[in-house]
Amino acid sequence: MAKHIPANQKLWKGRNSQSIDYWHQAISFELTTQKRKVAILGYCGDQGVKRNLGRSGANEGPDAIRKVMASMAYHLPESLSLVDLGNIETIGQDMEGSHDMISEKVADLLEGNVFPILLGGGHDLAYAHGKALLQHLESKNQTLGIINLDAHFDLRPLVDGKGHSGSPFHQLSQEFPDSFHYLCLGVQKAANTPGLFQAAKSAKARWMDMEEFRPDNWDYIAELLNGFTNKVNKIYLTIDLDGFSSAFAPGVSAPSPMGFGPELALKVMDWLALSGKMISMDVVEMNPKYDQDNATARLAARCIEFMLRKLFIRMEKP
Repeated sequence: MAKHIPANQKLWKGRNSQSIDYWHQAISFELTTQKRKVAILGYCGDQGVKRNLGRSGANEGPDAIRKVMASMAYHLPESLSLVDLGNIETIGQDMEGSHDMISEKVADLLEGNVFPILLGGGHDLAYAHGKALLQHLESKNQTLGIINLDAHFDLRPLVDGKGHSGSPFHQLSQEFPDSFHYLCLGVQKAANTPGLFQAAKSAKARWMDMEEFRPDNWDYIAELLNGFTNKVNKIYLTIDLDGFSSAFAPGVSAPSPMGFGPELALKVMDWLALSGKMISMDVVEMNPKYDQDNATARLAARCIEFMLRKLFIRMEKP
């Protein structure tokens, strides 16, 4: 069982001005306009994190990100409508029920030519999100490439027959074996067993170790991105905040001091926006219980703002 909770409009507050200068002034709460649309949908669930023995609290992540978003300066074009559709909340331990509801919502958004931005919540969100994307594109005879900025492959097997925050891409690879195209950037060997590297090989995944995923290796990173994106029609970007160093993202389910920095993540996002293939995005594992000065929430919000600005301002240019 799951519940759809309408957007909490009180979260969207900040400085006022006569023109639309801040996100809280630009946000709307219904998909009624004929403009090009971006929809924000939160996933208030960390049952998958608990099943994966991580730190609970990610269920509070979406609203923490929204609070920071509200006061950001707004630089998106007038031709774009920004809509908050509220949260999907897991009731009790029924993670699967919330996944079904998320997949249905994302499918509806895609059919309406809306660009979804999902806020997590545990990374099990990627299973529900990716499933909707794969089904949507298969109906159009198109292929999806999944790019995951993460310290973990998240290719772990099910536990007692159930999914969790470490299994979303395993589940997608099993359900869509002929359509599974996956690239993970920032993989940390200390956080992934030899068996998981073998699972990645078996799933024909591509990856780059954290030791190689660094700014001075950009030419090789760009070559990898180019080779991967050229083989698919659309790209889904999923950002697990625990892939960042805990110096930048302390408020996550599984922190690490050895992750990548924001500069490199933004460079990847800029490259993906330029590809013209982005179809959807999520940011997951935001855990306000362990955040410091809202640093992780701000990082999540800035990643979203950066991607949307690069995507839609570029589209406006002749």
